Amino acid sequence: MKKIILYILVFGTTISAALADEGMWLPQLLQTLNEKQMKKLGMKISAEDIYSISKSSLKDAIVSFGGFCTAEVISDKGLLLTNHHCGFDAVQNHSSVENNLIQNGFWAYKKEQELQNQGLFVTFIERIEEVTKEMLAGVTPGMTEKERQSQIDKNISELKKNYRKENFEDILIKPFFDGNKYFLFVTKTFKDIRLVGAPPAAIGNYGKDTDNWMWPRHTGDFSMFRIYADKNNNPASFSPDNVPYKPKRSLKISLDGMQEGDFTMVFGFPGATKEYLSAAAVKQIMTVNDPAKINIRAKALEVLNGFMRKDEKIKIQYAAKYASIENAYKKWQGEVLGLHSKNAVEKKTDYENLFTQRINANETWKNKYGNLLPDLKASYTSIEPYGYARDYFNEIFPRIELLVIASDMNSLVAAYDKDENAYTKRKQEVLEKLEETFKEYDATVDKRMFETLMELYTKDQQAEYVSPVFRQLLDGNQQSYASVANDLYGKTLFTDLAKIKNLLSGNAADVINSIKTDAAFNLYSDMVTTYTGKVSPKLNELQAGINKLQRSYMEAQMEVFKEKSFYPDANSTLRVTYGNVKGYRPRDAVQYDFYTYLDGVMEKYKPGDYEFDLPKKLIELYQKKDFGAYGVKGRQPVCFIASNHTTGGNSGSPALDAYGNLIGLNFDRVWEGTMSDINYDPDICRNIMVDIRYVLFIIDKYAEAKNLIAELNLVHPKKTTSKK
Repeated sequence: MKKIILYILVFGTTISAALADEGMWLPQLLQTLNEKQMKKLGMKISAEDIYSISKSSLKDAIVSFGGFCTAEVISDKGLLLTNHHCGFDAVQNHSSVENNLIQNGFWAYKKEQELQNQGLFVTFIERIEEVTKEMLAGVTPGMTEKERQSQIDKNISELKKNYRKENFEDILIKPFFDGNKYFLFVTKTFKDIRLVGAPPAAIGNYGKDTDNWMWPRHTGDFSMFRIYADKNNNPASFSPDNVPYKPKRSLKISLDGMQEGDFTMVFGFPGATKEYLSAAAVKQIMTVNDPAKINIRAKALEVLNGFMRKDEKIKIQYAAKYASIENAYKKWQGEVLGLHSKNAVEKKTDYENLFTQRINANETWKNKYGNLLPDLKASYTSIEPYGYARDYFNEIFPRIELLVIASDMNSLVAAYDKDENAYTKRKQEVLEKLEETFKEYDATVDKRMFETLMELYTKDQQAEYVSPVFRQLLDGNQQSYASVANDLYGKTLFTDLAKIKNLLSGNAADVINSIKTDAAFNLYSDMVTTYTGKVSPKLNELQAGINKLQRSYMEAQMEVFKEKSFYPDANSTLRVTYGNVKGYRPRDAVQYDFYTYLDGVMEKYKPGDYEFDLPKKLIELYQKKDFGAYGVKGRQPVCFIASNHTTGGNSGSPALDAYGNLIGLNFDRVWEGTMSDINYDPDICRNIMVDIRYVLFIIDKYAEAKNLIAELNLVHPKKTTSKK
């Protein structure tokens, strides 16, 4: 008994201690759940200053950027700040060999020079409400997952239909805590977003692949955009008549910098986390799923790297794709490392042992939750081969662009089967999409990718999940993947935009017949048929069962561990995370400081290098120590780290000080701590931010964009406070 009591006391302390830095909290609940702790850590403002619907608050300066990143409003003229890598696609779309904005950077010195970005949007959150009762009306325990979701969808439709809002507002309803709660978000989306500024990649993506997910970091990862609205300050499609948006709130910018232990807060739209998984689930991710995806992406990057280092045109075409592939590849590597080094499975097992002890001591809990963990473990064992096949299909298919193009052509076949109007409409959509696709496509690169990845597809998974058509192609080419690739890419029309356009100009029936007889289309169709026939049905069935068990397990955790404040997993909704500036020790005899400087940028400098070259002007500014108001004692701060719990989607999020002033821009996590999506550990989980003073130094001294600096509200909160 003494051992059990001691175990509970020690483990309970561990749970509580993690809450000092861990968590992605809903802003409307901060006053109830977090305000006292945030002030204990150093926050000087109130929860209402962060989120309010009755007055202007910090949430009114935060936007979802394109649905994949976060940005913040930093002037009363709608000026936005986000990461360089978040704005990279826009920069790339405006680049060419003759006018390479990726390499040279871009700055608008007057508003007429700002560049339109088709399809880019930003979304504000107007207010948040809990609607759990409304969403679960009519839902019963005996329902299948499909029936349950159907009822919830009906409830969502009904609520949206009757909810009072402005014409320019939208309604978003999302599940939280694995579907145990639901929240409604009233949103406002602006669709005229123009590029204002971006440093050259040698600054904005300094260190590229080598430094990605690593600390120490020396990257000026920022870009600038502007929101445009109609003359009534409401959302509108692009028009020359639109004017800069006048926000409810824009962020003040602190020039004081941070010291170790200072309070920090990150406000943004984190994408996805899985903090409440069972030990069985974590083990499968760590030993099966992540390694599979890492292997595929390593091969894909090897192919791209071989071409991009030799050809400037291909480097521009594939820059965004390479960055996207490499980003997750390196993240998963760090995730596996962190899960192993911090004994994540063992910690989950200890947590489950305590959970089991508590439910066994309570007859009601035992009857309700007694079989949850064994059932989850059995379900993960059953789903493992199907999950592995899913990861192989999902990783390989989009990397081979010939298959993606074949998928677009298949959508024409599906539209034709409906009616002629559907076909005509879809044909125009496909042509527009293909115009964009072929700007960033090279058939020689894609053929090598096909050859490399299809070998993995065939050899690394169970034979029953491999396309019979592809096996036949191999048999007809003496098991040579290169020969299959040469044969297929030589026969198909889908690698040439001009040939596709010529094909689609013909009679609809002839077009569909030609598509159906194309060699690439036949392979695409058989790969999809094999996957949807052999993998998807069982995978979906097992996953539905796991989802139901996980929802019950989440409910049980919140009921059994009353002493713990639970935060919902990230799901691309507005969240606040907070902590303190601090270094970390990733392994024995290694201690990392919390700040980097321009000195470190110069130490890494390699003239002409793909990753570590630098613009001449930046070198000159460094040599002259010409840092203006942004340097500290002859040194220019660049990046810093803190214990804020962040993930993908938090890219571009503002890092705020104790007073709610902008001090930096979140852009990454340390490699050893990328496991924080699954297992946050306060010892090694750190988010990486570019210091706002480095951003301002680049805008002011490097770009000489005084027009942008003039828009900003620069403050010295520490100096002001010390005088009082």
